[in-house]
Amino acid sequence: MRGFFKRSREKKTEQGVKRTRDAWWGRVVHLFDSSMMGNDLWDELEELLISADVGMNTTTKLIKRLKERVEKERIGEASEARSILKDEIISMLTVNKQEHPASPNGRPGVILVVGVNGVGKTTTIAKLAYGLKEEGNRVILAASDTFRAAAIDQIKVWGNRINVPVVAHQPGGDPAAVVYDAIETARKNADYVIVDTAGRIHTKSNLMEELKKIRRVVDKADIKPEVLLVLDATTGQNGLSQARYITDAVQVDGILIAKLDSTAKGGIVLAICDELNIPIRYIGTGQELEDLAPFSPESFTEALFSTES
Repeated sequence: MRGFFKRSREKKTEQGVKRTRDAWWGRVVHLFDSSMMGNDLWDELEELLISADVGMNTTTKLIKRLKERVEKERIGEASEARSILKDEIISMLTVNKQEHPASPNGRPGVILVVGVNGVGKTTTIAKLAYGLKEEGNRVILAASDTFRAAAIDQIKVWGNRINVPVVAHQPGGDPAAVVYDAIETARKNADYVIVDTAGRIHTKSNLMEELKKIRRVVDKADIKPEVLLVLDATTGQNGLSQARYITDAVQVDGILIAKLDSTAKGGIVLAICDELNIPIRYIGTGQELEDLAPFSPESFTEALFSTES
């Protein structure tokens, strides 16, 4: 676990889920305080989970697993069923896929950040770069979204703000060439290259070909990148649709949920893990550079079920 992010993980996770807990999940927790076991409890639980953006498919699966365990373990008290629900949520959020080594054999680690325009991708890249730098790493940003001059300008602004160098070409240039130059620069004086990619999804083939070309450049450098997909938590089920679109086009190693603190429907996190089977790596928990936390199924679930205000 990366030290800078780990130090405040629990606090940041609490911050990230507060709106969801206050709006919906607190009612899930207290449902088990007053309800008797039976159909009324299951029906109300289903309504609350769907309202929290867990989604119909994931909600149905979660309640089915909960019912099966309640029956098998002969649970008679609703409060005991709540503990089983926590266990099942942690299990659902635990996707066992190995994270790529960040800096293999002395070569710079390469993180390719993908996501549609408007999800907070560039800001999230700045947060990730800031955290890695705080841990003592040397970071380079690659402005590979060359199709939007504003994207290049934005990444440069963030680079100046956090004192991280940015490799950029002219607007309209070859994104893969930017990545090549960034890797060559990083071989001399950096530990990580974080690549901002274009967020255009007009046609899947365009996205696929562009990312394939970038991947070929990285592969020729004998580096296996980590591909992180940024999703905006406030878009709910629409974000899940975006994720399916992009994961159909490129192999994604992990997901970063931006703006989790800005939604009252953080249950989308469960749907993402359940339906995509891709691990969540980080969650965005606020507006400041420090507001990025590594995702932990246990910490996330404990924060949801916390009764503290």
